Amino acid sequence: MKRVTAMATGKVQGVGYRQYVSDCAHRLGLHGSVQNMRDGSVYIIAEGSPAALEDFIRQVWAREESLIRVEKLLVTEGGATGEFKGFWVEW
Repeated sequence: MKRVTAMATGKVQGVGYRQYVSDCAHRLGLHGSVQNMRDGSVYIIAEGSPAALEDFIRQVWAREESLIRVEKLLVTEGGATGEFKGFWVEW
């Protein structure tokens, strides 16, 4: 198991991006969370298999989504902590 954290910037708030990220995580069986930050970015934590996380990072660029525009995605990797049971959207 592996963990990625990512900070997405661009047009990522007020456009359904958190729900989009959550849907991607659920499809891939990942655990973690996604939340808006005060600076307009979106913070993502995801844990799962290396292959699923690779697909997840590719998907959260949201290139096919018309309202969402991820301009930068800063990703860091590490070991999974197991602290998450499921994936949720922070409000």
